[in-house]
Amino acid sequence: MLYAVAMSSALPPFPKPEEPVDTSRLLEVGPASDEPCLRADAARNRARLLEAAARLIAEHGVAGVTMEAVAAAANVGKGTVFRRFGDRTGLLTALLDHSARQLQADFLSGPPPLGPGSPPLERLRAFGVAVLYRTAEQLDLQLAAQPEPTRRFVHPAIGSLRMHVTMLLRQIVPDADCDLLAHTLLASLDPALIHHLTRQCDMPMDRLEAGWLDLVARVTGTEPPRPAGACGPRPAGRG
Repeated sequence: MLYAVAMSSALPPFPKPEEPVDTSRLLEVGPASDEPCLRADAARNRARLLEAAARLIAEHGVAGVTMEAVAAAANVGKGTVFRRFGDRTGLLTALLDHSARQLQADFLSGPPPLGPGSPPLERLRAFGVAVLYRTAEQLDLQLAAQPEPTRRFVHPAIGSLRMHVTMLLRQIVPDADCDLLAHTLLASLDPALIHHLTRQCDMPMDRLEAGWLDLVARVTGTEPPRPAGACGPRPAGRG
């Protein structure tokens, strides 16, 4: 990969309720009512339920995540799970929101080229690769928790990604319709499309990565990055 980003198929660890979590720079990825100021015991219960759901996904896949199974794995009553997350989609969405916060932390304050410190074009390339591999590694969860079509593009997690892409585009191609271009770029990273390309068309991930880099080059009017180890044109007059 030209833009290696450390990604894992496992969800990132859940912060302990008693540990301070610096979210001052993180965009809100869940509904405002989804993260009320919880009492310490309620926060611990929520973390335990999410950890139980993550274990079930690791052991049995997304199909193994039911409200009853999560309640049994966390040793709580089924009603507790319903009260906290509403339904199965709400539970899966909470798992994805946690992962989305980690991705936000990476592109807002992580190391370059994904985080600050690299030119905006480099960051945009790295962003797409990170989202691509994160989506592919959590594909079943992404598809199961995807909002219904009328809510998909207004979901806060999607909005935060679009805002970041728009910001980078405004630095690279300030005269373009960056809001619309951000939608276009993110459409190529849609979980349903990645499912179709990788599982139904058997496309390898390196082809999708190369496609993202090519798309960015065409949208921004820039040269695509050279493959690792590629040599420049041979100077004239040398044999």
